[in-house]
Amino acid sequence: MRTLSTRVKDAAFSLKILTESGILRPYSPVVLAGMLGTLRRWSTVPAGGFKTLALRVPDKTAIIDERGSMTWAELHTRTNALAHALRARGVRTGDGVAVMCRNHRGFIEASIAISKLGADVLYLNTAFAGPQLADVIEREKPRVVVHDEEFTDLLADANIAERVIAWTDGEAGPDSIEGMIAASTMAGKTADLTPPGRHGRTIILTSGTTGTPKGAPRPQGGIPAAVSLLSRMPLRSNWRCHVAAPLFHTWGFAHYQLAMLLGTTLVLSRKFDPEGALKLLHDHECDSFAVIPVMLQRILGLPEETLDRYPLPHLKAVASSGSALPGDLPTRWMDRYGDNLYSVYGSTEVAWASIATPEDLREAPGCAGRLPHATVVRIVDADGRDVPVGEPGRIFVGNDLQIEGYTGGGGKELLDGLMSSGDVGRFDQEGRLYVEGRDDEMIVSGGENVFPKEVEDCLARHEAVLEVAAIGVDDDEFGERLKAFVVLAPDAPALGEDDLKGWVRQNLARYKVPREIVFLDELPRNATGKVLKRELLADGAQG
Repeated sequence: MRTLSTRVKDAAFSLKILTESGILRPYSPVVLAGMLGTLRRWSTVPAGGFKTLALRVPDKTAIIDERGSMTWAELHTRTNALAHALRARGVRTGDGVAVMCRNHRGFIEASIAISKLGADVLYLNTAFAGPQLADVIEREKPRVVVHDEEFTDLLADANIAERVIAWTDGEAGPDSIEGMIAASTMAGKTADLTPPGRHGRTIILTSGTTGTPKGAPRPQGGIPAAVSLLSRMPLRSNWRCHVAAPLFHTWGFAHYQLAMLLGTTLVLSRKFDPEGALKLLHDHECDSFAVIPVMLQRILGLPEETLDRYPLPHLKAVASSGSALPGDLPTRWMDRYGDNLYSVYGSTEVAWASIATPEDLREAPGCAGRLPHATVVRIVDADGRDVPVGEPGRIFVGNDLQIEGYTGGGGKELLDGLMSSGDVGRFDQEGRLYVEGRDDEMIVSGGENVFPKEVEDCLARHEAVLEVAAIGVDDDEFGERLKAFVVLAPDAPALGEDDLKGWVRQNLARYKVPREIVFLDELPRNATGKVLKRELLADGAQG
């Protein structure tokens, strides 16, 4: 239990961070009274947080997407109308509503409207297969599914009682968000709703790379989550942020939540395109960019003349999460666009555990950074005992953001209140965390422990390699060795398997040289950029 002194220090630090970021600032007595009343009745859940923006900065742009832009006042009125329409369709406090949308206004509007009803929102991964979706919907049993029209066939086998179309390229019908908002508006149903008796839960699904995705209810504490992130990443009020990371993923969702505190203008696009992303950043003079690492790889893979076409002098913070930054990607990005790159390590279950600043990435390439505010990380051995600094062990994380358990039961392993991240890592003498890899991916090769990440990073530093992934396979000589899958850069000179094996041999121990290197046109990835190693494992078992 934290002492009174610790709580006072935490409160003072939080006040400092909230002031520096611009969340706390002077307001007129009328606006301040409205904000305090809203927060007292609604708290800092989306229903309350976004309503304060309609009071603070009603005419400021809230969202920019392919349909155009809208202000915070317009967003508030539209989400009131949508909430009334959903309630007319039977959605009540405590019900579940699933959302399967790409990055556009419909995702934001549905999320806020659901919050205003006190219903639970379940975010579905847009890259899941039909059977996965059917399993999740059968387990969670949402009353309504809000989805983009393009996913209609994918959801055909799911047991869905009622659907709402979030985005259609055709005419908006009565069962669409636009149609429902229009009908409520015509009926005069745009007034503020009465706060529900409970706050709805936010349920984000795990990646499902090893089976049926699990539902992870995220805590609603907006302020602690924001202070933790802002303690290591200098995002500021009233910035424009291009959120390219999927909004249904923990990282994209984090920037949606931050927007209700910072008043961030969310610049959205339904699908990521590397040149398109640069154009959005350039044309809208974005201050920040929320990404997953593969997006940065694809941008830097563009021809030089394309990169030169979109200078980004306004870009102050590139916030990357979802997987590790491979090889020399951080330095290549910062050498071109300045020292603005931040890398966040965490998971769906524990949110963020460490954050690497540009200084960290320059001084210690490959590190996962240092701990943000109010975060504890322990590195332990198989018996749960702390290991010495520099020694690898299992990573356990404690903060105010971790889940209590999965919606279907069970949860990650706990140790003295800290939750397993599922990874192995170590601390250096300066307090920086290094993540060696997943604890279930380690192989023993020639009696030595080998993690795929070290070999992946080595290969990624080769100038001809665009992407790489490695898995463990049986080997007659070493017991186990790695098999690597490589995507070459478009303009890479011709080279073969022996060339890349030689590169690894020059930089790493002999037993870390892959037994085999397979060249692919692309790596299989899910919507959040993670490599689907189960597909590579199937190939590796045959190879």
